[in-house]
Amino acid sequence: MYPTSLPKYDVAIIGGGILGISISYWISSLFNTRLCVIEKEHDVAMHASSRNTGVVHSPFYLNPDTKRVMAKSALISYDMWKSLAKEYKIPWRNTGVFELALDEKQHKTLKQYMKWGQRNGIPASSMKLLDSSQVSKLEPNITCHSAIYCDREATTSFAELVKTLKTESARNGTQFFFDKKVIHVEKTRSGHEIIFQDGTRISASLVVNCAGGNSLDVAHMFNLAVGYSDLHFRGEYWVADTKYQNLVKSTIYTVAEFNEYPFLDPHWIKKPDDTTEIGPNAVPVPGPETYSGYLDDAATSIAKLAEVLTGSALRLLCDREFLSLISKEWLSSISKTAMVARVQKFIPKIRPEFFRVRGTAGIRSPVITPKGKFVPGVMELEGDGTFHIVNYNSPGATGAPAYSALVVDCMRRRGLLDYPESRKNTMWRFDDVIDQS
Repeated sequence: MYPTSLPKYDVAIIGGGILGISISYWISSLFNTRLCVIEKEHDVAMHASSRNTGVVHSPFYLNPDTKRVMAKSALISYDMWKSLAKEYKIPWRNTGVFELALDEKQHKTLKQYMKWGQRNGIPASSMKLLDSSQVSKLEPNITCHSAIYCDREATTSFAELVKTLKTESARNGTQFFFDKKVIHVEKTRSGHEIIFQDGTRISASLVVNCAGGNSLDVAHMFNLAVGYSDLHFRGEYWVADTKYQNLVKSTIYTVAEFNEYPFLDPHWIKKPDDTTEIGPNAVPVPGPETYSGYLDDAATSIAKLAEVLTGSALRLLCDREFLSLISKEWLSSISKTAMVARVQKFIPKIRPEFFRVRGTAGIRSPVITPKGKFVPGVMELEGDGTFHIVNYNSPGATGAPAYSALVVDCMRRRGLLDYPESRKNTMWRFDDVIDQS
């Protein structure tokens, strides 16, 4: 028997990652509401929010015609994260970034990036298009056709930033439920009842889904996006031994060879503590938390296989070019030498023996349309008393503070957050973020 009187909330946020916590921060600082965050792990930022490169991106590579919101969010959030890191003494290191072209075709892409960067608001003084000799003078161990150098790039600890926001949100009155996995929801006259795996439940007038790699599954619980499916790809890294980590002092990316797919070619990443990693690849795995190996428990693996064979992802898996790409990604997972060989194209001096320890693996969970295509951007879905953010991928961590403010403003304008305003002293000014956007 369930209790007749359930804990009731005005707003329940499912997901304690960087997006869910950022949204909780804004709502708790703006409105007088009973607000809670539901997280299936024992703390916030246990998955993508801590299993990422830590790079704070400058959005010169985002098309302003199709990804304007993400580009603007990344641009605005850069300074927001920087000020938060400074105030709370969280690691922050300006590394700069080289985006390399390895041939003339990719050089044309860099010229397009230069135009996009200006349209996205990056100061012209922060970006330079360099030829190979100019790159060699700055980084002698890089080989390339040309490159964009952007000095407005940094690395930090997103996990520590999220935990700081969680503390601020809790100070504003947000209640946190940990070790609570949502398995079912039921519609009620006043909202929804949310049922947890341990049998307990709560009631909420508005449910906000920010469940990351599980967000599509949660949306399905509310009968939304039912024709869509997702695939999970693990990105793996190798850590450079200490004496080799400064062969190149900046972060290095290359123009993606297959830019129609949501993957990145391997790159050279500088961390705040001066360690260096190479990666990632994109290895198909059954679940959003398969950080090692290639199978989950039998039930999860069988369920994912059944979903793939009956869902929209099956069309994608019949695409020869996609399968060719995945075969290369598999090879770089099985063979460290294969991964290093991909990086040797632009840092010829590195060798497999320079890398003895694996880095932290992360999972990207792109959503597939009913026609078997990758969804190109974020999906925002509104249901009856619900709001869902699905397919929120890179540079999602960079843009989270500003993007979450836009989401809160959107819900407010749509009447989903119809509560008395009770503005509290905050680190960031909500109205400034909205005005800049």
